Order: sequence, then structure tokens, then C-alpha cells
Amino acid sequence: MNKKETAEIKKNFSDKSGFFVMERVITAFIDAERNVRYNNVNSCLTMEQEEHDVYNETLKKVLNTNVGKVLVEYEFPNDAYKDGKPQDILYKLLKSELKDEQVCENYVNHIAENLAYAGNYALITAYCCYTVRRKDKNDEFSDGKDEIFRYLITAICPVTTGADGFVFDSFNNEIVKKLNTELIISKSASDGFLYPVFSNRSTDINHVMYYAKKSSEPNISMIENVLGCTFVMSADNEKANFQTILKNVVGEDLDYMVIQSVNDKIKEVVEENKNDTDKTVIDDTKLKEILTDVGIPEEHLQNLQPVYQQVCGDAPLTASNLVENKTVLKTAGITVNIKPEASDKIRTKVIDGRKCLIIDIDDPTIEINGLPVTLE
Repeated sequence: MNKKETAEIKKNFSDKSGFFVMERVITAFIDAERNVRYNNVNSCLTMEQEEHDVYNETLKKVLNTNVGKVLVEYEFPNDAYKDGKPQDILYKLLKSELKDEQVCENYVNHIAENLAYAGNYALITAYCCYTVRRKDKNDEFSDGKDEIFRYLITAICPVTTGADGFVFDSFNNEIVKKLNTELIISKSASDGFLYPVFSNRSTDINHVMYYAKKSSEPNISMIENVLGCTFVMSADNEKANFQTILKNVVGEDLDYMVIQSVNDKIKEVVEENKNDTDKTVIDDTKLKEILTDVGIPEEHLQNLQPVYQQVCGDAPLTASNLVENKTVLKTAGITVNIKPEASDKIRTKVIDGRKCLIIDIDDPTIEINGLPVTLE
């Protein structure tokens, strides 16, 4: 499921689209000891609009179009369809349209028993339908070509008490300290998933999209225990592994110009493949090609394959996760942030035996702490 397909589902995740219906929703409260304290199924068709809007707002955030980083596709293993396995649980829930009480209860219990979570949380799962419009051979929309994409979307929302503070007691006309004991459900999910996936504008029940609000902190128990999939590297892990490979392969030749050139090459790869359905990846072969283009000597490149194998195994790296959108130079006591359009204005040079960072300034007037300073 690529960015374009995710954007289509997100764009139409609204009653105003005319092609979308959120039919029913499961809500459950699970405490820190994994006890299901509340579990219910409501019809969205008879729900008050204000309540419906809150569900819509919360669940829509799971449809993050940063695919491959915040929203990651996972494939179910071969045995996941067996009775009682995660894919089987999800598929039965999907087919039930949240109308079977026992199927819904089994699903909620499966989440509660397998999700490791620090504290209380609310589970929200909606059954939705989206009409996929298709054109005929005359390039016109035809009702006979339409397909209904039926899916489940789930949000795991943290539940906490509000901050304690002072309130004004209008009865006694005084300011008093209030202890807030109400459990407040966040509108922003920490984790979630979409099942099945919308691939090639059609249903794919063998894959699931996992959402993590913080891509650097995925909940592995959600991926492996709840969804039954095999965890793959997060975006931050991919970038860290990529940096490890560069340091070990390029060695002393790793300077500012090499880092910038490699980054620019990967940007080109991402841009050239931006319309591809499959995510664009960098493996050891592609990385060798990039490093050759930027002038890394062959004697260094001979180490690339064994280093890559040691760090990443056979897994390719997601190209978009490796791109740096700004350059940050750090040394003791100094940090310099450089925007992409100014990256060519930075140089490193040894002057009088000292390593120096040189910034080319076209305009002789600069600002220091907001004050204009003219360089003579």
C-alpha cells in the first residue's frame, strides 16, 4: 500500500465524500493489568454527530501518508490464517461487520492479552466501507465497475488523568486546588492498524498496515503478538544502520562533500521512483552504485557487501527513510543547521594546520542574535 493509495483512503474517510460509510465501532477500556473494564459496539449510523466526529478525527490520524515510516505494511506469515491466529481473528471480525457479539469479544480479549502497554488505554475499532469508483473502456465511471473496499481501522489511545491545578470555585468565590481524577482518553492514537490493506485499489487480506505515532518507538508487541507479523526495522533503525555502513566502508574518506553527495543521490532515487506502487529500496548493489558515482575508491567498496550483510542481512533499506532534509553540523559547543538550498555554501578546509568550517556568504550583512552585522 503506497502513499497514493493511503491518501485516497484518508481523503475519503469522511461522510462528505459520498463514497464512505463508517457503520459500527467497538470501544473498549483496558487497564494497566490487561483487564477489559468496558467493551461495547455502537452503530455509527444512529450516533450523535458530535460523537461520530470524535471517532472520525481519532481514527483518521492512523491513516498517516508517511508510508514506510509512520505507517508500515506487514505481511502475515503463512500460518496466520489458522483458527485462533491473528489473521483469522481479524478476518472473522471483518466478515462479521462487528455484528457478532462473540467475535467482537474474542477480538477485544486478544488485544488485551497480547498488547504490552504502559498504563490504561482505550481500544477503538471501526468497520468501514469505501466505494472504489472505476472507469470503463471509454474512460467514464461505470456503476458496474465499482468495488466496495470493506476494512477495519483501529486506534489505541492512551488514557490518563488530567493535570492537577487551581480552579475558581464560583460558589465560595475562591481559588482552590483541585485533584483531577477523571480518566481522559486521548484523541491521538499511539498505535493502530488498518486491515485489510488497499493495494492496487483493491482488497488484500494477507497484509496489514501498522501505525506508530512515534516511528522511532514502535510497539513490537502490537506487531508480533497482536498482529502476528515479524517486526522489521523502524525508520530510525534503518537510518542508524545506513550510517554504520557508511562509516565502516568509507572510513577516513567520509567528509562533508561525500555525505552531501550520497544524500543527494538517494534523493534522486526517491524522486525518480515517486510514482511507483512498491516502496523504493536501497540494497548493497544500489548502494555500491551510489558510492561509485560519488568517487569512493574501489578498495573501500570491496568491503561493502560483507559490512552490509553484517549490519542488515538480506533486508533492503527504505530509500525515503535514509534521506536527510537538512544538514546538521556538530562539534564541541557549536551546532550549525543548514537548509538543502544552502548545502553548497559549506566547505571544510585545513588552514594553518587547523581544521576549519568555511561558510560562503554572498550577502555581507548577516544577523547575530537578531541584530544585523556587516562583514567588511
